[in-house]
Formats: sequence, structure tokens, C-alpha cells
Amino acid sequence: MIFIKNKKEIEKMRAASQIVVEVLKKLEMHAKPGITTFELNKLAEDIVEKRGGIPAFKGYSNYPASVCFAVNEEVVHGIPSESKILTEGDIIGMDFGVCYDGYYGDSAITIPIGEVSKTATELMDVTKSALMAGIERAYPGNNLLDISSAIQNFAEDRGFSVVRSFVGHGIGKKLHEDPQVPNFVPNNSGNFKGIQLKPGMVFAIEPMVNVGKPDIKILKDGWTAVTLDGSLSAHFEHTVVITNNGPEILTGVRH
Repeated sequence: MIFIKNKKEIEKMRAASQIVVEVLKKLEMHAKPGITTFELNKLAEDIVEKRGGIPAFKGYSNYPASVCFAVNEEVVHGIPSESKILTEGDIIGMDFGVCYDGYYGDSAITIPIGEVSKTATELMDVTKSALMAGIERAYPGNNLLDISSAIQNFAEDRGFSVVRSFVGHGIGKKLHEDPQVPNFVPNNSGNFKGIQLKPGMVFAIEPMVNVGKPDIKILKDGWTAVTLDGSLSAHFEHTVVITNNGPEILTGVRH
């Protein structure tokens, strides 16, 4: 079931989303060569505690931490570790969510650690722009797969591949709600374009894009997803509400 949020609910999601923004900005500031993902995770938890929120991921399906990290060929869901030390030239995806006053916000960014390769820079730029291309299609009257198609076409037209194993999702009182929001048009969709978009729908839209092929595998920890061919991967995500005037990014920076 897809839940339509009212103004009060959207305000609560906006508040949760702004805690997410604050955390990711702080993580970006501190993600330098020599720091561990364990330290970054602790920093995120400290901020959320001060703001009165609850980390959305910690304990979710027994996930042991509050932030999902993804370094270089890691796609998503990397577990923070004291032995995972960031080094010059890495790229790191940071996926973080918060529950605040009963509602969720969720966002992800991928950033460079020091100077990175031209390919890594292009990958991050394309993934972020693919996300924005999808968001630009989130207007009432459009269909869900209009978002998916825009993301897929933007990434693939530039020579990159879109991960099929993970998708975006509805979000609200639960971290994951209906519908699933794929970053590609499923091969079996035919002329079906998915649900029609309506004001009050809220989605977490989150493309994961690879330099190489889209295939992934899960490591022995049961969580960390990596590219099967060892190529770099990037991940960006926003929580977006559909309004009468189009999409509003709840996890956007507010001035």
C-alpha cells in the first residue's frame, strides 16, 4: 500500500531529513585520509543522539551500525570497521537515515578522499546527475518508471551501468514502504509504466552506478555488496516528496 502524506507528516519527514543532511555534511568534513569508518560512524551517532533522533539502520534486519559505507568497489552496505582506514584516492559512499518524531529521512552521498582519478570524478558526477534527472521527472501525472528511465538513460548514455540488485523505496512511518523505485526499466515491464505519481507520495530515490558491469556480489559478512568485476561504484540518494508544483527534495540543504 502506498501512503499519501499530509502536510503535518511531511513537516516531520522534513525535520528528520534535515538531521540526515547535518550528519552527512559533518561526515563529509571529517572523511579525510587516515580516519576509519568506525570513527565516522561514531560521529554520526553522536550527532543523532544530540538531536533526539534514532539511527534508522542500526538493528534494521540486524545491521550492526548506523551508517552504511561503501569504499571504491563497494556498492552499498559496508559495515564500519576500525580496520577500514581511508586513504588518498579513495571514494566513499555514505548512506544514512534517521527516525525522528516517528518519521524517517534517508540520503546518501559519495565523496572523494583527497585527489582521485578522473574516472572516479566522472562516476560521482554522473551518478549525482542521474539522481537529479530522475527527480526532475517526479511530477504529478507522470509515472514511476519515468523516474527510472531518466536515471538509467542518463547513466548508460555516458558509458556507465546501473546496479539492478538494489532499488529505491517509499518512505514515511517506516524506512522502507511501497513502492519500490527501480533505477532502471525492468525488461518485463512492456508498456507498463508503474503507478501514477500523486502529491503527497514520498520516495527515497537512490541510484547506484558502476564504472564496469552492473553485477554485484555480497561478501562473507552478509552485508557488504561489491561490484563483481572490481570496478568503482558510486551512490547518491535523496528523500523526495511529490507536490502539486513538482518534486521537493527533503534532504536538500536548507539555508
